[in-house]
Amino acid sequence: MSDVQISILQTEWVTLQTQFDSYEKCSLVIKLFSILVCCILAFALQAGIWSLLIVAILWLQDGIWKTFQNRIGQRLEVVEHAIQHHLDSTQEQTSQLGMQFNLAWSQNRPSAIGLVCEYIKQSIKPTVAYPYVVLIALVIVQLYVR
Repeated sequence: MSDVQISILQTEWVTLQTQFDSYEKCSLVIKLFSILVCCILAFALQAGIWSLLIVAILWLQDGIWKTFQNRIGQRLEVVEHAIQHHLDSTQEQTSQLGMQFNLAWSQNRPSAIGLVCEYIKQSIKPTVAYPYVVLIALVIVQLYVR
């Protein structure tokens, strides 16, 4: 692998890592927004069941957001592997060359059901599910306390 190719991979890695980190920040914003909206709907406006629906929608949106982040993470692993092993030109594969993220995604894109399963899988991870499970529990308790 030439110095130019390594440089391209390193540039891609920096770009992807920056994006990966920004997705984490946006996920936190979704969580904070969910807490705010849920509290307003459930406690100030007494919206009850509607607040559960809104929390569920925002939870799924966060799961979708984390799915995109996960795809970036998968590509980061490929780039890191390629950099680590400094493949020579006879061993290179298209998926290991820099700047192939979208092509690699389109070649491995799951079916619609596969995408939904991927979104749900991301949504039930503890770091994604945490505020939503608590918010849903708070709303349910609030509904029964009235």
